[in-house]
Amino acid sequence: MRRSVFAAVSMPLIIFSLIIFVGNLLSSTNVARGNESDVQTEPPNVILIVVDDLGWMDLSCQGSDYYNTPNIDRIAKEGIQFTNGYAACAVCSPTRAALQTGRYPARIGVTDWIRSLFQRGNVGTPKQNPTEYVGGNNRKLLCPPNPFWMEHEEVTIAEVLGSHGYKTAYIGKWHLGDEAWYPPGQGYDENRGGCDYGQPPSYFDPYNQPEHRHPMIRAGIPSLPGRKVGEFLTHREADEAVELIRQWKDKPFFINLAHYAVHTPIQAIDAVAAKYKQNGKSDVNAKYAAMVESIDDSTQQILATLDELDLDDRTMIIFTSDNGGLDNGGRPTENAPLRSGKGYAYEGGIRVPFLVRWPGQIKPGTQSDTPVCSIDVFPTILDAVGIPAPTNQEIDGLSLLPLLKSGGQTALNRDELIWHFPHYRHAPGPYSILRKGNWKLIYFDEGVSELYDLENDLSESNNLAKQNPKKVKTMQDRLSAILESMDAKRPKPNPNFSR
Repeated sequence: MRRSVFAAVSMPLIIFSLIIFVGNLLSSTNVARGNESDVQTEPPNVILIVVDDLGWMDLSCQGSDYYNTPNIDRIAKEGIQFTNGYAACAVCSPTRAALQTGRYPARIGVTDWIRSLFQRGNVGTPKQNPTEYVGGNNRKLLCPPNPFWMEHEEVTIAEVLGSHGYKTAYIGKWHLGDEAWYPPGQGYDENRGGCDYGQPPSYFDPYNQPEHRHPMIRAGIPSLPGRKVGEFLTHREADEAVELIRQWKDKPFFINLAHYAVHTPIQAIDAVAAKYKQNGKSDVNAKYAAMVESIDDSTQQILATLDELDLDDRTMIIFTSDNGGLDNGGRPTENAPLRSGKGYAYEGGIRVPFLVRWPGQIKPGTQSDTPVCSIDVFPTILDAVGIPAPTNQEIDGLSLLPLLKSGGQTALNRDELIWHFPHYRHAPGPYSILRKGNWKLIYFDEGVSELYDLENDLSESNNLAKQNPKKVKTMQDRLSAILESMDAKRPKPNPNFSR
């Protein structure tokens, strides 16, 4: 009798509960469907990989049959590859300043590589950057001094992202000033190895030169103490990145992994270098190739970690270099078909790999011949994560996001790029460059102009300046107007010049 009473009472309750449950479920489903646009997705992560001195031809995806880079190639295969990717300068510090700020080096005032504290003798750290023009009597022009640091007034990508809840880290080569201007002074939460070094004392743990005259070089790399004797620096940098990815997997993060490699000193793990000792290749070539492979190892480790932690689809990776490859007669690398290399105004000095991967957002296997530059990284990252660019400083770069998401089809509202190097480096002296469309003007401040048609002369072997004086004049005038608008410091006549 009790069972029948229990059944009589409980059955209606069960049916009623089921009706309520199903109703709530349908209601919730309809609400979710009706408000898809209101659902907040997690902010994307960004990893910016910058290789030091990596040349345009130093990857297999760029056309090399010597270097072995399957994991870097994967970024290109699963994302977009820009065939006209450029560094903002032919040497490192100016490009690094441009990457951090989205501004041309000419506007920032960092136009040459910054001398480290130990390279300045007894100068130390002055109260302000130098302002007096420099040059000996054997120079026709006096040149503006390069600063010892990038000023704190510059707004960096880390400062903007950090103010919007992002965790930020810098790993590797910084080279933008003395200690007060290291990454923590420019907005980074974590700094693993960023200092005023232009190159590491050594690529092997503990990354020092025990007999060096300067105590800093004897000690190694600040904020990256040795841990395993003999460990290769690139692999250590990768471990630091992976540690932070794991630590921050539940937070939005920005990691700037700026490898010290492949800059001199050319050092490598012997067993890896042995694989590249082929006919016609020197020991230096083989060691350099092994250094390139170490960058690929690092990239593999990062990609595997993102996949393991299910962060792949919400992490954008940008891969590029700070200037063209060092090419001294094919040592340690060869930039052909590009002319010349690091430090020079020609394409070998400024054209670099430029790859972007963002699963679900960028069509895999895309190639674009649109010219892009280091200055575009800052606005692209901000656009990708939905943060407005700062309004209190001029941003020279453009967001590449529409171009990235359109499979390379959306045109940029720009047909010109400039470079400004008001210093003596190679004959005939200080120079500025304007690329407008496929035309490239190199204006040397001592009065020489060179004009190249990059579409038909990638190797810059045919100077067309004499055949096109009107174009040269038009492009020179435009270049001067741009530099003037930026208040760029330019060389001036040396009153004490004597031949």
